[in-house]
Amino acid sequence: MRSQSRRRTRTVLVQATAGALLTSLLSGCWAGAGGTGSGGNSINVLMVNNPQMTELQKLTAAHFTRETGIKVNFTVLPENDVRDKISQDFANQAGQYDVATLSNYEIPIYARNGWLHELGTYADRDKAFDQQDILPALRQSLTGDDEKLYGEPFYGESSFLMYRKDVFAQKHLTMPAHPTWQQVADLAARADGAKPGMKGICLRGLPGWGELIAPLTTVVNTFGGTWFDKDWKARLDSPAFKQAVDFYVQLVRKHGESGAAQSGFAECLNDLTQSKTAMWYDATSAAGSLESASSPVKGKIGYAPAPVEKTTSSGWLYTWAWGIQKTSRNPDKAWKFISWASSKEYEELVGKETGWSDAPAGKRASTYADPSYRKASAAFADTTLNAIKSARPNNPGVQPRPAPGIQFVGIPEFTDLGTKVSQEISAAIAGRQSVDSAIKASQRLASKIAKEYEGR
Repeated sequence: MRSQSRRRTRTVLVQATAGALLTSLLSGCWAGAGGTGSGGNSINVLMVNNPQMTELQKLTAAHFTRETGIKVNFTVLPENDVRDKISQDFANQAGQYDVATLSNYEIPIYARNGWLHELGTYADRDKAFDQQDILPALRQSLTGDDEKLYGEPFYGESSFLMYRKDVFAQKHLTMPAHPTWQQVADLAARADGAKPGMKGICLRGLPGWGELIAPLTTVVNTFGGTWFDKDWKARLDSPAFKQAVDFYVQLVRKHGESGAAQSGFAECLNDLTQSKTAMWYDATSAAGSLESASSPVKGKIGYAPAPVEKTTSSGWLYTWAWGIQKTSRNPDKAWKFISWASSKEYEELVGKETGWSDAPAGKRASTYADPSYRKASAAFADTTLNAIKSARPNNPGVQPRPAPGIQFVGIPEFTDLGTKVSQEISAAIAGRQSVDSAIKASQRLASKIAKEYEGR
C-alpha cells in the first residue's frame, strides 16, 4: 500500500482500540493494566485459550522455565477477548505483554504499523530452530510489506471436507478424489437421512468474520467471485459472488444441520462427532479431535480436499502465531520462548506427554516425516499438508486482488465489514430475509470501505 494508505491503516486500528477502551470504561469493566509489564528474568505472554495453548501453559514451567530460568506469566483469554486486549496493548505500544498470539491476518497489518519486532534476525541466528523447516506458505503469510519476518507459527491449518466413510458405504456413495461443490451438494442430498436425524452436511452459519465468513469466502473464491476487484471496487453484487452465496445458503437450508444460523466450528464438530451430519467442510485442525482416542467416530471419517468449481484448490490458510511487541523490554528472552514453543522438540514433548494427536502441527515439514506423528495422523496428515501447501493467499481466485487473504481480506476494516455481512447472510440462512436482500445490504457495506481505498 502507499504511505497514505498505511497512515489510514494505523488510524483505523487506533480508533478501534480507543473505542473499545472507552466502551470498557463506560461499562465499568476496565481493570487497568493489571501489572507493570515484564522485566528481569520473566516475560508476559497473552494468548488465546484453545486446547493447544492451554497445554503449552501446563508444560512451560516444568520444561522451558526449568531449562532456561525464564519465568513465563500467561494471560489466557477467549478469542474475541484476546483480540481486543492485544489490539489495545499493541496499538498503544503499552508494553505490558512481550509476546502475543496473532494470526496471519493481524501480523502483516501490525508490522506495517511498526508494532512488532522483526524476527528474521533471531531465526537466522538460532540454527537449532531451523526456519527453513517451517512450511513456505506459513513463512510467507507472516511477513510484512518489507518481506521481513514478523511472526512464527505455533500451528497451521487449511480447510478440507470431512465425511463418514461408513455412511457413504451404507448408501453406496463415493467421494471423488477432488470433489466439486456441485458433487458435494448431490452427495449431501443422498446422505440426508442415512441415519435417524442425520443431515447431509454441516456448514457454518453463525455470524462472525471468523465463523460464517471463513468457509463462505472460500466458496466465493472458487465460484469466481471476490469481495473487491484489483481497483478496490466492491463486487459483492457480481453474478459470481451472488451465485456462491445462494449456493451456500440453499445447501445448508436444504441439507444442512438443525439451527444452522447459530452453528459455528464448535457446533459442527459436535454434530459430526455425534452422528448428526454425514459431512462437514471446515478447518483441518478439527481432525485431531475427530481421531482422538475418546472420539466416537475415530476411524470412521474420510478426508477430501476442499471442494472447487473454477479454481484448482480452495482451502484457506490460517495460523496462530507468535509476535513480539516492539516495546518489549525482554525481546531476547521472548524469542527464546517462541523458539521453544514452535520447535520440533516441543511437538515431540507433546507427543510423549499427551499424545501426538494433540501436537500443534501444520507448520513444519519435519512433522509430516516423523513416524510417530504419521502413525497417529495417518487418516488426515497428507490431505492436511497438501491443503496448506496449495493455499495461495495472494491469488486465491480467478482475478487479481488488491489485498492478500483467502478466507478474509487483509485490511483492518475487514473485522467489522465481515461481521456485518455475516449477519446479513446468516439471516438469509435462518429464512428471515432473501439472499438478494442480504447481498444488497452487504454490497452497500462493502462500497463504503471501497471508497476509502479506490485509486490507491
